[in-house]
Amino acid sequence: MTDSRILSNVKDAELVEKRRSQMIKGAITLFKEKGFHRTTTREIAKASGFSIGTLYEYIRTKEDVLFLVCNAIYERFRERLEAAIDWNSPPVANLKRVITAYFQLMDDMQEEVIIMYQEVKSLKKETREYVLTKERDMVSMLENVMVTCLPASSSRQDATLLANNIFVQGQMWGFRRWMLQKQFTLETYIERQIHYVLQALAIADPGQAAAQTD
Repeated sequence: MTDSRILSNVKDAELVEKRRSQMIKGAITLFKEKGFHRTTTREIAKASGFSIGTLYEYIRTKEDVLFLVCNAIYERFRERLEAAIDWNSPPVANLKRVITAYFQLMDDMQEEVIIMYQEVKSLKKETREYVLTKERDMVSMLENVMVTCLPASSSRQDATLLANNIFVQGQMWGFRRWMLQKQFTLETYIERQIHYVLQALAIADPGQAAAQTD
């Protein structure tokens, strides 16, 4: 979806979305290699497949491109979790499915997430606040799923803390991959993290209980 926060001279929304998607892909490649500050808009244009003049038809500054990268990450997160959430399924099964989907996304986008956290400080204050608001929205999605699994005696604060724990553990797969991925497969990492979450909730995992009785 085209973001109206970034001004464009082009009025064709479909074309704007297409060109900005090209920019995001090109910029991510360059930011991985050189970082945000050492990458020029001319290089972004070339990596995107068009001229510097065309680039400035769709954005105003290099910071606009970084904002688009951050926003694209959050949109993928939202889409993946919304697809995973099933409020009609048992709460624990729903929670396990959502955590799995989130961790798999963090594996798919580990480079992008690292870039975002390294470079978000380069955004202007108001833009940075928008990005942080999107992050709070993502944690809230996890929190809402968590609430359905908590014992009646638990508070919303418990759900908030556990949701933030899951959020960070997903990111840790990318941030500490130099160590974790030598010792764990993604599947094992997800399985153990889900185990600890359910342990914190004092919930027995139905899947494991069934396996133990076989």
